[in-house]
Amino acid sequence: MLKRRNLKFLFNIWSISSLIIIMFVLIPNANILLNIFKPANQNWNHIKEYLLKDYIINSAVLVLFTGFFSILIGLIPAWLITQYQFPFRNFFKWSLILPLAIPPYIGAYTYNGLLNYTGVIQTSLRNYFGISVNPIYFDIMNIKGAIFIYTIFLFPYIYIITRSFLAKQSASLVEAARTLGRSSFEIFWYIILPITRTAIVAGGSLVVLEVLNDYGVVKYFGITTFSTAIFKTWFGMGDLISAVRLSALLMIFVFGVLLIEKFSRGGKRFSYSTTKVRPLSRTKLSGIKAFLVSALCSLIFVIGFLIPTLQLLYWSWLSYAKILDVDFFIFSFNSIFVALLASILIIIISIIVANTVRISDNILAKVYSKVAILGYSIPGAVIAVGILLFFIGLDKFIGSGKLILTSTILMLIFAYIIRFLAIGYNSIESGFDKVGKSFFEASRTLGLGITKTFFKVDLPMIKPAVISGFLLVLIEILKELPLTLILRPFNFDTLASKAFEYASDEMIHEAAISSIIIIFICCLAIYGIHKLGAGKGSTDVN
Repeated sequence: MLKRRNLKFLFNIWSISSLIIIMFVLIPNANILLNIFKPANQNWNHIKEYLLKDYIINSAVLVLFTGFFSILIGLIPAWLITQYQFPFRNFFKWSLILPLAIPPYIGAYTYNGLLNYTGVIQTSLRNYFGISVNPIYFDIMNIKGAIFIYTIFLFPYIYIITRSFLAKQSASLVEAARTLGRSSFEIFWYIILPITRTAIVAGGSLVVLEVLNDYGVVKYFGITTFSTAIFKTWFGMGDLISAVRLSALLMIFVFGVLLIEKFSRGGKRFSYSTTKVRPLSRTKLSGIKAFLVSALCSLIFVIGFLIPTLQLLYWSWLSYAKILDVDFFIFSFNSIFVALLASILIIIISIIVANTVRISDNILAKVYSKVAILGYSIPGAVIAVGILLFFIGLDKFIGSGKLILTSTILMLIFAYIIRFLAIGYNSIESGFDKVGKSFFEASRTLGLGITKTFFKVDLPMIKPAVISGFLLVLIEILKELPLTLILRPFNFDTLASKAFEYASDEMIHEAAISSIIIIFICCLAIYGIHKLGAGKGSTDVN
């Protein structure tokens, strides 16, 4: 009887569906591994001899410095908002997440437009103050400028995770330190910094993965990295073999970063042996201290969100008459349609895999959970190359002599699913973790099947996690650029690809409306997630 029950768990509709899904997730990566052993050509020899060193150095510099400054900017406000009460604290608590709504490539051309010779800053200095400054001091189209852009738009990853971690820490540590006469700086340096190490590393690894995945900023600033090299090799030279080799090297780079992240944690865990853990109680600031803390949070919010958004709104006002035509509404519809469709599919797939992992206590289920989150750690350009190989192979297998599946919306949505499945999966898994298995087991004991139990018992309970996961995936797909640029069908534009094309053609004002729509939708989604996170019985979307 027991064996029959175990067989039902192993071979039900959930486990079989999950197995098929996981096989599809693995295919792009397997394609890269299989093609890497093909003989090198002349292009690869040229890349290896003259270009590869620059790709490695530039990628490493961007990763190291962006990671360092993002930690600095993300950690300090997270600590201040958790520990102190000061004017506008509640506003800054969620508004410092908003820079995440602005894709770094949109931030890059916005700040370049502000700071270049004809931008508002230099023009104002010349016309109103009679000051003529050497334009080189305002030039951000270099590797330092790229680090600034990545830092100011990606630091919320560290801010969100660290703030969430600090909010759950016991007040006893800080109170004990105060009793022993430690200053605020000493408490931060000797207590808060060590206990938040795992949260900082987790947030920092997300920032690093985003930097390695990005194509828009480095292309716009003319910086050669692995992402730009893959695009150039594939589109410029039509050389798939060299693109695959570069993709494989980038994967090694990424896995190296993830290994460093794993070892840097050193297996350290800061947990409590008692359930009576009081969260940190906030200290009220007044006078100059309250002003300085509010000013610091204001400065981060203004640079990371307010300035670029206002500039884009101004450019939108200047260019809307020229931009708002039938084509604009078509690519806006394209963007929202593929984002909604892919997000719905990702959430359905995430639910299937997460529910299988939850109800199946075996090694296979553990493998599923690891594979489901694999795609987010692999840069979009690498996934794009793997999926291209897969779909070209499928077309050859069909044998029609034409590319029926390659360069279609189906291929693009498939790529989104592989890349962003981890976001949906983590959110759903978090929801399942919170509700536990007791209701599931009770329902099974009363005779309901796995599927009926899911729809009648589990789904209503994990509804906040489902909505949060959907919104998070929607944000990422709307912002996504490398996958869209490589895999979109001919003459198929999205808001992201059109904004990037306008900016690349020096039509900055024309790019503003597409950008502001992306930011507006992402802001709404972030606010929705924030409200869900603050609601009773919600899931932890971080």
